[in-house]
Amino acid sequence: MPIPAPAAAPARVLTVAGSDSGGGAGIQADLKTMLAHGVHGMSVLTAVTAQNSLGVQGAWELPAEAVRAQYRSVVDDIGVQAVKTGMLSSALLVETVAELLAGTAAPAVVDPVGVSKHGDPLLAAEALDSVRTRLLPVATVATPNLDEVTQLTGVRVTDGPGMLRAAAALLEFGPRWVVVKGGHLPGDPVDLLTDGTEEHWLPAPRHDNRHTHGTGCTLASAIACGLALGQDVPTAVRGAKGYVTGAIAAGFPLGAGIGPVDHGWRTRQGS
Repeated sequence: MPIPAPAAAPARVLTVAGSDSGGGAGIQADLKTMLAHGVHGMSVLTAVTAQNSLGVQGAWELPAEAVRAQYRSVVDDIGVQAVKTGMLSSALLVETVAELLAGTAAPAVVDPVGVSKHGDPLLAAEALDSVRTRLLPVATVATPNLDEVTQLTGVRVTDGPGMLRAAAALLEFGPRWVVVKGGHLPGDPVDLLTDGTEEHWLPAPRHDNRHTHGTGCTLASAIACGLALGQDVPTAVRGAKGYVTGAIAAGFPLGAGIGPVDHGWRTRQGS
């Protein structure tokens, strides 16, 4: 019997982020999202958290040399078509990862994680300047929510024109594109994608569902998947927005607090 030819390797996406022991956000959400998009997901762990549906009970940062060794191990042997960053927690880790991204010929999606869905801080205040001056300049796409926008720029967004002002302020730091996520505003959630020249407003229905843990990680990872598959930035972001909207609609309760979005909603719905 002939031996079947080996299958071609799928596109490869690397996440550089923290672990969520509850499985709804962080590395766990990223890898689930990558599987759902048909790419090969790989990971560089930056921190370990004790986390559940009620919040973050503890967080332990990994040494910079461990982060650097994981990254080089993957990139130098396996290679990547896109990188996504999440929780980096300290100025040292932000600067370490920014240096690694600057030397990698692949698009980078930066989710500048500042706080958890429960309001727990996940980035040291003194690391904000490193995000502005080192990490955002190497980002292909940055994906802050409105709280993170305020942390980084001082701009408080209450409406669409405010989103435009915030995006302009963020672009001054050097990312090629910015997605300002408007989910925290009243009404249907509308995100803004812009590079300072093009504007793409991305509306979606608001689902009556409080189980939204992991939305930011999931969106950034889905964008990275699209880029790894050869899509341009607007196409990748639109596809990611649709995927996240479906995942929110299918979110489910776990524990006594905020449950996760459903990363496998397409499979479970047979689509």
